[in-house]
Amino acid sequence: MEFKISKDLILELEQLIQSKNNSQLEVLLNDLHHADIAEILDELDFDEATYIFRLLDSQKTSEILLELEDDLRENILSRLSPKEIAEEIDELDTDDAADIIGELSQAKKEEVISELEDVEHAKDIVDLLRYAEDTAGGLMGKELVKVNENWSVLTCVKEMRLQAENVTRVHSIYVVDDEDRLKGRLSLKDLLTTSTKTQIADIYIKKVTYVRVDTEDVEVARIMQKYDLEAIPVVDEMGRLVGRITIDDIIDVIKDEADKDYQLAAGISQDVEADDSILELTKARLPWLVLALLGGFITVKVIGLFEVAMLEHGKLFFFTPLIAAMAGNVGVQSSAIIVQGLANNTMTGTLAQRLLKELSLSLLNGFILAIILFLGTHFLLGFEIQMVQIVAISLISVIITASLIGTFIPIILNKYGIDPALATGPFITTSNDIIGTLIYFSIARLILGF
Repeated sequence: MEFKISKDLILELEQLIQSKNNSQLEVLLNDLHHADIAEILDELDFDEATYIFRLLDSQKTSEILLELEDDLRENILSRLSPKEIAEEIDELDTDDAADIIGELSQAKKEEVISELEDVEHAKDIVDLLRYAEDTAGGLMGKELVKVNENWSVLTCVKEMRLQAENVTRVHSIYVVDDEDRLKGRLSLKDLLTTSTKTQIADIYIKKVTYVRVDTEDVEVARIMQKYDLEAIPVVDEMGRLVGRITIDDIIDVIKDEADKDYQLAAGISQDVEADDSILELTKARLPWLVLALLGGFITVKVIGLFEVAMLEHGKLFFFTPLIAAMAGNVGVQSSAIIVQGLANNTMTGTLAQRLLKELSLSLLNGFILAIILFLGTHFLLGFEIQMVQIVAISLISVIITASLIGTFIPIILNKYGIDPALATGPFITTSNDIIGTLIYFSIARLILGF
């Protein structure tokens, strides 16, 4: 059953902390999963969270650190000495350890590394810190099991036993040559069913999917998703095996990328959360709100160009919000489908083929909606035929234009290395509002002759 935090539990913990009843606190927390404890700490204030953190052993708190919200983790780390942080780091895999150390100031980072007891562990962490955070090198861990192609099965098993002591979970067995270059992977079944005298070179699988240290994290996620991998080896510029990336790290990448795209589509330019400061939230939201405001000014200017229509055909303005809203909605729908296809790498065909398909779809949708609009506005609202014709023709034209823009813009942005999710937010909505309004009044001018 999934753990649930209750108000009674939080109140009990606060009382135990206040009375410094450490033994009862340990009894209450020791059987809980580290992710559940992290969730509890996020509900307490900084002092109470730090108190519990110091009470538990480093084997557990090291895992808790990884699950904490960024602000709380930063606050707890600021209250720990370099030696105390080093004790936590010694319990973590190299990739997680590098993530934690990477959040520290340069001075404290050096102090913590110097306090690490395991010299090899420290070297591996320092090696990982030199890679950019959004690359395979920044994601990978050093813990893995590798065997030499020149070993026998017997030697291989002995070496694997030694290596596995430092690996939490063995996903794959990688085969390398004498220069540590990745050659392939070894099937556990083949290893168990083959004579101990057999050479690894005779039984390993030469085909292996891998990434390079400079491969972008989203590309690593795409490859692992495509081939349904639990782990993937990472090689350096010379093809040497330097680490592996596991599925738990990729889940974080996918979540972060989805959060970023969702916020960008909603018109938020920075990675923020609900409990961030007002200043941070304002900086993230204001740029796109300013863009929307500017778009509103332009729309007003477009309407001003048709001032004569305002005086002579006032009923035209009843439909202005409808046309603008349809333009924005259709544009967002089209761009969202394209952005999803680009993200999942499922886009097929040329740009011309994609635009032609979108044109056909928008024509069908446009005619159906125009018929509904025609019947509703003429028979239910009582507008004259000529006015209904203007609105219906404008609606079809706007839907077609907005669909093509919503398709074209994200593909072009992606081509030039700009996040296409940008095209699903206020940018596409505002631009289509302006264009839709201009199309509507232009068609009205052609038919009414003002």
